[in-house]
Amino acid sequence: MAAMPAAPAAVGRLASGGAWVGFVADDTGFHLAYARPDGDMTISESLGASRSAELLAATIAYFEEALDPPPPEMEATQADLAALLAWMATNEADAARQALIREALDAIDDGLAGDAVVARLGEARRGLAEAGAKEQVDAIDLLSERFRELGGESAADLAAPSV
Repeated sequence: MAAMPAAPAAVGRLASGGAWVGFVADDTGFHLAYARPDGDMTISESLGASRSAELLAATIAYFEEALDPPPPEMEATQADLAALLAWMATNEADAARQALIREALDAIDDGLAGDAVVARLGEARRGLAEAGAKEQVDAIDLLSERFRELGGESAADLAAPSV
């Protein structure tokens, strides 16, 4: 990474008391990030469609409230998610996906319910597989898989997230 990442924003924990998942920003944009309870943070270096898939999955998990709560001092706010989505919309080459991300951003700005945001983001995630990203049916599955790939816990160590 070219520069030290800004303070991370956590969207939730993969398991109660376990690693949190969220994102950080640096001079190249936003990246998916994980940290174990000991504070050791891992930042994904994915690019292109894979990076988009990861960030959309984290955003969907936030609005679905599908993960255990993150550490309160690091909890992402809707303003953090709006900044992430604004960056994604600006950097998205696919016009249809860009429009859906902007619609999700508008839904946040308008104070719509989380399911309205999730519906738009879910549509934006569709088609990323054709662009070379691993697309999972479920955003939580993708986040858990990426955590394992980045040297996190084994699949057996991850408890099912509480909903």
